Amino acid sequence: MRKPPTDFAAAEPIMVGMTTPLRSLSGIGDSTSVQTSRYPVNVVVEPVLVGRNRLTTAFRLVLALPHILLVGGPVAFATTWARVDDSGLRLGAGTGALGAVAGVCSLIAWFAIVFGATHPRELWKLAAFYLRWRVRAVAYVALLRDEYPPFGDADYPVSLQLEPPTEPRDRISVAFRPILVIPHLIVLWALGIAWAVTTTIAWFSILVFGRYPEPLARFAVGVFRWGTRVEAYLLLLRDEYPPFSLD
Repeated sequence: MRKPPTDFAAAEPIMVGMTTPLRSLSGIGDSTSVQTSRYPVNVVVEPVLVGRNRLTTAFRLVLALPHILLVGGPVAFATTWARVDDSGLRLGAGTGALGAVAGVCSLIAWFAIVFGATHPRELWKLAAFYLRWRVRAVAYVALLRDEYPPFGDADYPVSLQLEPPTEPRDRISVAFRPILVIPHLIVLWALGIAWAVTTTIAWFSILVFGRYPEPLARFAVGVFRWGTRVEAYLLLLRDEYPPFSLD
C-alpha cells in the first residue's frame, strides 16, 4: 500500500501512548507536552503555565481577531442550539470564513463518499489544512500559548496529527454522520460552557499572578482535544467514532 503523502500533516510529533503517565506540570519548567495516540486524530500541545505574557493575554481577543474571522474560535467547539421562529432548532458554530469553505467541501465530499465511495483528495486536504490552522488559533485564543499563531501552515508549539484514511470509507456512517455526532455535540455544548468559565478564571489568574492554574490547563486541553476529534469526524476526515473522553 502506498504511503500517504506527507503534506497531509503539519508536523511530526513524538507519539505518547495512553498508558504513559502525563508528565507532572509542577517543578519541571513552564510547560508540559499533552497528547494522545490511541485515536487517529491527535492534538499535540504544550500549555505554558508560568512566566506568561500579561500584555498579550489582556488583549488576546483583539489580537486574535484576524484568526477568529478566518477559522473561528473555541466557542465553535461548544456548539450552540438556538430557537428559530419557534419552528425548530438550528445548529450554529463560529468556524470562520475558511471553516465555511471547509464545510461546503465536506458536503460535496459527503455525496462523493456515499454515492462513489471516494473522498476527493483535494477536498480532504483543504479540510485538513483548515483544521490544522484552527487548532493553532484556538490554542492561542484559549490562552494555552502566548506565541502568535501563523496564518496557514508553519511551525508552532501546538499541532494536529492527522492522517488520511487508508481503509475503504464507511459509507453507512458517513451517510448518517450528522445524526451519529449528536451525542458528542450535546456533551461538548456543556463542556464548552465550562471551558469558557475556566478560561475566564485563567485569564484573571494570568493577569494577576502570571500563571495559568494547572487543573484548568488540564481541563482546557482535554476539551480542546475532544472537540478537535469531533470536528474531524464531522468534516469526514476520519470514519472512526470519536471517544467520549478528555484523555
